[in-house]
Amino acid sequence: MASFLSASTSCTISSASNIKKYDGLRASSSSTSLDFALSPRIAGAQPCLRSRSLVVQAALGSPKLEGRNLRVAVVGGGPAGGCAAETLAKGGIETYLIERKLDNAKPCGGAIPICMVGEFDLPMDIIDRRVTKMKMISPSNVAVDVGKTLNENEYIGMVRREVLDSYLRERAGKYGAQIINGLFLGMDLPKDKGSPYILKYNRYDGATKQGVPETLEVDAVIGADGANSRVAKDIDAGEYDYAIAFQERIKIPDDKMQYYEDLAEMYVGDDVSPDFYGWVFPKCDHVAVGTGTVINKPAIKKYQTATRNRAKEKIAGGKIIRVEAHPIPEHPRPRRVKDRAALVGDAAGYVTKCSGEGIYFAAKSGRMCAEAIVEGSARGTRMIDESDLRKYLEKWDKTYWPTYKVLDILQKVFYRSNPSREAFVELCADEYVQKMTFDSYLYKTVVPGNPLDDLKLAFNTIGSLVRANALRKEMKKVSL
Repeated sequence: MASFLSASTSCTISSASNIKKYDGLRASSSSTSLDFALSPRIAGAQPCLRSRSLVVQAALGSPKLEGRNLRVAVVGGGPAGGCAAETLAKGGIETYLIERKLDNAKPCGGAIPICMVGEFDLPMDIIDRRVTKMKMISPSNVAVDVGKTLNENEYIGMVRREVLDSYLRERAGKYGAQIINGLFLGMDLPKDKGSPYILKYNRYDGATKQGVPETLEVDAVIGADGANSRVAKDIDAGEYDYAIAFQERIKIPDDKMQYYEDLAEMYVGDDVSPDFYGWVFPKCDHVAVGTGTVINKPAIKKYQTATRNRAKEKIAGGKIIRVEAHPIPEHPRPRRVKDRAALVGDAAGYVTKCSGEGIYFAAKSGRMCAEAIVEGSARGTRMIDESDLRKYLEKWDKTYWPTYKVLDILQKVFYRSNPSREAFVELCADEYVQKMTFDSYLYKTVVPGNPLDDLKLAFNTIGSLVRANALRKEMKKVSL
């Protein structure tokens, strides 16, 4: 399942057409820690890993840098780039982060798991709502309430990307990363092991719209520049299928907003998407209504209209204040590392099938890649090579490959037809399914199930799919 949230914090929209810009954390939040105790039901789980000391294992043959530290450029300032830049700067690396739009608001559901709040030390005032209830709504508009297994301290956090991204970039800057407002144009690759990457970009100085052409020489590059990654093109990382996500932010009347105080909705059906789902996620004082598709991108506006229509009674009287669209990768790129350049986040293709989740995996991959550089360079004192970056890939694939594979299978089984989607929503009513789903999502931990309950779930799944198949056959008869 995807993500949803509740419990509002203060925020306003400055006008009907402009989302309020983020001006930085309030002074009281500069070192905010969680003000509640997490009590996961997973035995031995440690969902909030606040800080770790890196074990430095630089290769014996790595040349020592004289008179300077390792220089690394991070291209892209979303969750992946912000977390990578922070980790690098804290690890003694001379760090540069290049971001084209410092007020960027990527079209995104904005759901994050509770473990991310603690693991990445996120202050509570950047979380708009804490969702504790969800409705899964089938093609025939059968609604199933999801979230019954959550305890009083568990929730899915709802954030606005312009707020989250700004916070992570600013924090990286406080640790010493140099934030560059500029458009990355491309780079010249090193001629040998000791040569630098030469990055070309237009720095925005406020005087011209085009910016001022500049270059930057670095030892390594992290591409965190999204699905249309320019870094990926420069290292010949290969292509991948991608979805188009389309989202409208809708300001709805206060009484309607109360309905979504701690509730999110997911709609499935051929009308809202042939291979994904539509959503209504609550933000500070508006809702985000959106959908996505891979197999029929030209029809995305038709699917968006259908999503809006499915929720029309609950968002009646609303006014669209922002329209957003963006590509979302469907699977990892064929190549994610080459020499001293690596891809993270959407640039690497780290978005899950079925749920479309990407924020946590972007932040995590940025941090893991940066940790590999810090460790391989002995905290910035030695040169790195491709073997250091491959340690990040090995660790990433070992940790998260099963998650991506399972969700890929679920999408192929349950998103192929409306009868299959009806079966999917039917299964979501099972409390065991909800518990296993939320435990895995909230804490990013594979939870061992109860064998008897697993067997029961297997029979229920088969039963739902048999009923779905019977329904499909009856629908074909009617259409003949």
